[in-house]
Amino acid sequence: MSDVKPGFGIDRIRQLLPHRYPFLLVDRVIEVKPEEYIEGYKNVSFNEPFFQGHFPGEPIMPGVLILEAMAQLGILFAFESKPEDLENNLMVFAGMDGVKFRKQVVPGDRLDMRLEFVKRKRQIWKMQGWAHVDGKLAAEALLTAAISKPKAS
Repeated sequence: MSDVKPGFGIDRIRQLLPHRYPFLLVDRVIEVKPEEYIEGYKNVSFNEPFFQGHFPGEPIMPGVLILEAMAQLGILFAFESKPEDLENNLMVFAGMDGVKFRKQVVPGDRLDMRLEFVKRKRQIWKMQGWAHVDGKLAAEALLTAAISKPKAS
């Protein structure tokens, strides 16, 4: 059984994830217990580009971006659990099941996320994810990610 690792900020996140603004959707990792769980968050700002069109006058974070934020946290979880599996490889979001949206996420919210390891079979990881705002469940899903070799240049 592994020990809990301390969290880390945006510099380490940028080292591990290929995503960049405006599509980098994790601001901080709070803690990780490799092969068990990860916790992190996204500060939701009114300046997010998606709020211009979703919806003018009543901004709501799109559900698909909440799922993307959880998927990005899942990639960080895999890096912290099995870094050797991801060396020179790319992990991609491959599916979702049991998605439920329970609460709207709006500017000023902090989207707290937790993913727990479900299983791993070869290059496929499954993680159960939850996103909360102020302790209230905003979204949940079973996420699937796959490790794939990057395309040759």
